[in-house]
Amino acid sequence: MSSSSPSGSGGDDLSERRGIPAAKFIQDVETYLSQSGFDSNSALAFHQERLQQYKVVEMKLLAQQRDLQAKIPDIEKCLEVVATLEARKGTGESLLADFEVSEGIYSRACIEDTDSVCLWLGANVMLEYSCEEATALLKNNLENAKASLEVLVADLQFLRDQVTVTQVTIARIYNFDVHQRRVNQVTPTAIAAADA
Repeated sequence: MSSSSPSGSGGDDLSERRGIPAAKFIQDVETYLSQSGFDSNSALAFHQERLQQYKVVEMKLLAQQRDLQAKIPDIEKCLEVVATLEARKGTGESLLADFEVSEGIYSRACIEDTDSVCLWLGANVMLEYSCEEATALLKNNLENAKASLEVLVADLQFLRDQVTVTQVTIARIYNFDVHQRRVNQVTPTAIAAADA
C-alpha cells in the first residue's frame, strides 16, 4: 500500500520484531479501503482482531517478564550464598543456615567446610558443582536473564507502539465510516429538498 507507512518510534522501518507484526499507520482511509478491497466493517473487524492478537502476545510477554524479574533475585541470592561459602572455606567455622524444604517449610542446617555446592536446575534435576564452577554458572545465568529481560522490555515497548497505532487506525476507520454515513444521509435529503 503506497499510502501506508510503517509505524514505530524514531522512523523505524521494522516490518516485525521477533514475530510481532508491525502495525501500519493509515494516512488516507479512503485510499486504504479502496486498495485493500475492504469495506469499513471488514477493515474494522480485521484491525480489532489484530488488536486482540497484540493483547494476547502482550499477556504472554508480561508473564515472561514477571518470571524473569522473580528469577534474577533468586540467582543473585544463590551467588551470595556461594560467595559466603567460599569466604568461609578453610576458616574452620561452620555456617548455620535455614533453607526452604517446601513452600513455607524450612529446616536448619549446619554447613561445614565444603568445596562443592548443589544447584537446583529445575525439572527435578540437581547437580553438584565446585564453588568456582557454580559461581561461573550462576554469573552466566544472571547475565542471560538480564539480557533476556532487556529484550522483553524492548519487545513490550514495540508491542505497545503497535497497539497504539492499531487503536488509532481503528478510530480513523470508524470516524471515516461515520462521516460517510452522514454524507450518504444528507445527500438524499438535499436532493429531495432541491426537487421540492
